[in-house]
Amino acid sequence: MSEPTSGPRSTERITVWAPQAGQVEVDLGADRHPMHRAEDGWWAFEAPSGDEPLDYAFCLDGGNPLPDPRTAWQPQGVHGPSRRFDAAAHQWQDAAWRGPREGAGVPGGVIYELHVGTFTPEGTLEAAEGHLEHLVALGVDVVEVMPVAAFGGTHGWGYDGVAPYAVQHSYGGPAAFQRFVDACHARGLGVCLDVVYNHLGPTGNYLSSFGPYFTDRHTTPWGPALNFDAPGSPQVRRWVIDNALRWFREFHVDALRLDAVHELRDDSTPHILEQLSQEVAALAAELGRPLDLVAECDLNDPVMVTPVAAGGRGMTAQWDDDIHHALHVALTGETSGYYADFAGHNEALPEGGALAVLAKTLTSVFLHDGRYSTFRRSRWGAPVDPTTTSGHRFLAYLQTHDQVGNRATGDRIGHTITAGQQAVGAALYLLSPYTAMIFMGEEWRASSPFQFFTSFEEEELAQAVREGRRGEFAAHGWAEQDVPDPQDPATRDASVLRWAEVCDPEHARTLDFYRRLVELRRSEPDLATGDLETVCVDVDEEARWLVLRRGALRVVANFADAPATVPLDAPVGEVLASWSGRPDAKGAAVSLAGHDVAVVRTA
Repeated sequence: MSEPTSGPRSTERITVWAPQAGQVEVDLGADRHPMHRAEDGWWAFEAPSGDEPLDYAFCLDGGNPLPDPRTAWQPQGVHGPSRRFDAAAHQWQDAAWRGPREGAGVPGGVIYELHVGTFTPEGTLEAAEGHLEHLVALGVDVVEVMPVAAFGGTHGWGYDGVAPYAVQHSYGGPAAFQRFVDACHARGLGVCLDVVYNHLGPTGNYLSSFGPYFTDRHTTPWGPALNFDAPGSPQVRRWVIDNALRWFREFHVDALRLDAVHELRDDSTPHILEQLSQEVAALAAELGRPLDLVAECDLNDPVMVTPVAAGGRGMTAQWDDDIHHALHVALTGETSGYYADFAGHNEALPEGGALAVLAKTLTSVFLHDGRYSTFRRSRWGAPVDPTTTSGHRFLAYLQTHDQVGNRATGDRIGHTITAGQQAVGAALYLLSPYTAMIFMGEEWRASSPFQFFTSFEEEELAQAVREGRRGEFAAHGWAEQDVPDPQDPATRDASVLRWAEVCDPEHARTLDFYRRLVELRRSEPDLATGDLETVCVDVDEEARWLVLRRGALRVVANFADAPATVPLDAPVGEVLASWSGRPDAKGAAVSLAGHDVAVVRTA
């Protein structure tokens, strides 16, 4: 880690935490210099400052050079030296920025999840800037960027990052990310960065050489957990929290999406998430703009979004996979694996079928809220109190990188259902009481898949990834040749968005409908609220229709492939939007084509 000294800028202090080392040297390429032991296991060296690139690495007890655990830039890859980066050099243009939605923050807005490496053919942050106007026209409030932390190779999802303080060099490096955030703010777009604090990737992870970053007290699907409660944990906790604060302060991001927080194992008090939320809240007050923390959590427990003062973790919002699963099953009929409970008529919801399950998630956040989960073989989750918790605390979506990319071939939902069916799903989640999230390309029904891909340079690791991926899906009946090779560059290339499709009439029709839905969400007060107590859903399992009631507005959805006349609880005043463009509204009923949806205002 480099930090300027006070006074004239003739030297710059390089520091590293290595409490178990007897000697630490800094390698500047041409020579090595001894570092001086400071307090609490830290070492320091005064290096020449200047504008010229300075590459450096650390040698512990005479060992090979290793990159800085707090490196901001790895231009030669995750095994190479770190490069000094002056975060203060960027001339920010967002002095008037007060956060997304005029200071309201992430909750209640529309988020757009994108992957830098496949958002454009170039796969860079600079190229992504060229499509920001598309997001503005769509009505997006916040751009959620999948992880940018440096990872092995040039292409990957980002969840195998090993340098959480760095920005992947193939994306453009740290300065490019600052420019990207600035460009977003200039267009009224907030930025949420996806960060991974629960594990590091399999190549380039040198943390254990420096200190007790991991502990055997807890295990995760990736091995030993990050050390948040064992000896040495105070500095590891600071490594995580300082990282989060840095993205807010030095890169001006508006929110962080925290990956799989249920794997942040911590038996101490306060829990790492509580400490993080409190320090982020203090920084928000200092900066005068909202700073949000959005958790991905598998626990279905509202404690995650409960304030710390009330005994919770203090997150601003959390992803809600139950809404996705309910929509997916109702639209596709798929019931394998964890989708089984969402078909209804089982232990999870014995009183109804797939539409009743969907109705429950649209009104009560979770299906598994203490109910039995056949997938987990136990009771799971806890109920959300609608009198104290806003629906805006939960993210609803039809697709995500996980729900698309973790399928064998990375097929999008639009590859298996009609455009009308996708319109039904989009209307229900975009006009729900939840914070809405669109996965890149979904809005125009993109034809490109989003497949799992890597570019590890070590052949043994590459082969292990190939075999693991194919073995995983072979157990579910997939032929080996049908599962894309993650290491083949063609797998990444196939996942790149095809922007020319936006102008195609069929794709443009879906895009126009998404834009209309987002516009309604913004302009209609009944749709803007997150009050769960005011949400009602009527369903007819046999006729396959559902009506979402929000104030005076009704979202009328026909899941059947045949036309249907759907009764309402009040006469129709006007039709605000529809997929087919041909709804017949008479009295207190709406007649829809098959796979159709309409938004109406009641008289």
